[in-house]
Amino acid sequence: MPETPEVLWSPDPAATPRIAAFATSVGVDPHDYDALWRWSVEEPDAFWQAVWRFFDVPGDGSPTPALADASMPGAVWFPDVRLNYAEAALRLPGRADDDVVVVGRSQSRDDVRLTAAQLRDQVARARAGLVRAGVGRGDRVAAYAPNVPETLVLLLAAASLGAVFSSCAPEFGVQSVVDRWQQTEPVLVLAVDGYRYGAKTVERRAEVERIVEALPSVRTLVWLPYLDPDAPAPTAATTWDALLAEPGELAFERLPFDAPLYVLYSSGTTGLPKPIVHGHGGITVEHLKALGLQHDLGPDDVFLWFSTTGWMMWNLLVSGLLTGSTVLLWDGNPAHPGLDRLWRDAAELGVTYFGTSAPYLLQCRKQGLRPRDIVDTSTLRAVGSTGAPLPAEGFRWVYDAVGEHVHLQSVSGGTDVCSAFVGASPTVPVYAGEISCRSLGAAVEAYDEHARPVVGSLGELVITAPLPSMPVGFWGDTDGSRYRARLLRGHPRRVAPWRLDHDHRARHVHHHRAQRRHPQPRRRAPRNERVLHRRREPSGGGRQPRGAPRGHRRRRPRRRRRHAAPLRHARRPRRHRRRRAPTYGRARAARAALAASRARRAARGARPAAHAVGQEARGAGEEDPAGRARRPGRHPRRPRGPRGAGRRGRDRPGAVSS
Repeated sequence: MPETPEVLWSPDPAATPRIAAFATSVGVDPHDYDALWRWSVEEPDAFWQAVWRFFDVPGDGSPTPALADASMPGAVWFPDVRLNYAEAALRLPGRADDDVVVVGRSQSRDDVRLTAAQLRDQVARARAGLVRAGVGRGDRVAAYAPNVPETLVLLLAAASLGAVFSSCAPEFGVQSVVDRWQQTEPVLVLAVDGYRYGAKTVERRAEVERIVEALPSVRTLVWLPYLDPDAPAPTAATTWDALLAEPGELAFERLPFDAPLYVLYSSGTTGLPKPIVHGHGGITVEHLKALGLQHDLGPDDVFLWFSTTGWMMWNLLVSGLLTGSTVLLWDGNPAHPGLDRLWRDAAELGVTYFGTSAPYLLQCRKQGLRPRDIVDTSTLRAVGSTGAPLPAEGFRWVYDAVGEHVHLQSVSGGTDVCSAFVGASPTVPVYAGEISCRSLGAAVEAYDEHARPVVGSLGELVITAPLPSMPVGFWGDTDGSRYRARLLRGHPRRVAPWRLDHDHRARHVHHHRAQRRHPQPRRRAPRNERVLHRRREPSGGGRQPRGAPRGHRRRRPRRRRRHAAPLRHARRPRRHRRRRAPTYGRARAARAALAASRARRAARGARPAAHAVGQEARGAGEEDPAGRARRPGRHPRRPRGPRGAGRRGRDRPGAVSS
């Protein structure tokens, strides 16, 4: 059994977080998170009813039963309830009408602040504008806009009507947007003219025109002059101010629990991005649980999670309104003019929960940044990290450079549930390099290659019971066949190396860096179990490359090898290394592929070694000693020298490189 790692933070025994009050209300020891988690997964009906009542979710009907059918897929949640996500968000518990609840900070314009009364008024006006544009229940409304208050207002206005929302960040290219929206066919699109990313100005007028031309379903284009307020709108477009010109009634269409709220998209690595539909009820109760209990957000908090509108973390960020928190919508380059930009803005605006990506934290560590030395971090009580594994060094940097008092919450989830299934709790210690616990209500296990739960060894991350925020389905998949086929097929090449360690305190989920492995055969999941392979979310504290959707991976530059003189002390060239069977799963397909590869190599004979780096490259069109034409700038190959020869001067055994 692995040794217990270093404890970096422990809960304050005198503190009374909301999760402790919740545990007390259901008769569980507030200091025993493991007992609370076990009750939440063993009694899901009672747990989710308790969540509904604890947060007093507005709606019609009885929350009993909470889970009428536990099938996967096809679970039936709260069948007798009708509600609306926008109504729950705009309730803003604990906030007065003149309290600032939305702050928009941008590198493209001045700050925007909305009080509770102003936010409700803008949503009512936008709702009236949507009605004038002919938008009704079930219609799709889309935003090609950044993380700004207008995008949030459009989401809430569309939700209040029962329309279905989706968004793409303006750094997405034309084809990336069209691939997504041609599946959902929006009738109204909000678009910006461009944005500033640090010192760079990015125009988007031409891209918007091409997107609208490719989508015949669009009847209304709403223009937001975000980059240049004085620039004219395109022909036949209406402006954002015109959409909000007339006041309206703030009304909410209460809908069934699984009524579509918005569509999120998969990365598109295996074809067109999958349009994943999330419902009003599932998002409402899951985000209340995640933000109100796991993150302990409330009316006294200012919530920031750096994200764009193309990532599910934006949807989680704006749900901070459900708990009454002030949400900070930050748009721009977090590294301009320096990596301290986000930390300075967070301190200036009184952020209490600072969420970002693991690569951003590691980059701050790499550059020797110490936020506690440049700003006052006393108001900051928690730091969130996701998007990639955060190693133990990153954990220690947070407690050394930010403050010993902060609660570091490393979480992992996905677009599938629009939340985290493993994360943290204010009643659980923080261990170096670990995710603290499994989220309440999430029946998470690690399975080996035989679909058996394992503890203390590597396995695939598996959710064995339904969650309310699991997808309603794929958009356009009327019979659910496409969704079920994708659900059971899984992602065999995206292995999720997780290890669950159990001790007398709690279960801890360790991060392990993803490694290249041989492909595995596709395995059907056990009946009534959903296998969610942990994906690496897009990394980096900044935006993705221009024109690339979330999930785009930059091509890594070829790394130059360092050449030691004696070959016996150097690594053999990659093409000559012995190919090993996969260490995880030892899949039949991988063994077959390996045998076929060996047979092909045996048939064509041994390949010559790479040419010595010291020799100059031949020019374009010249031939190597074997008479084969070389491409420009390429080194010719030479026969492999004796085993004792160095990489340079293979005819001189034991020669030492300079």
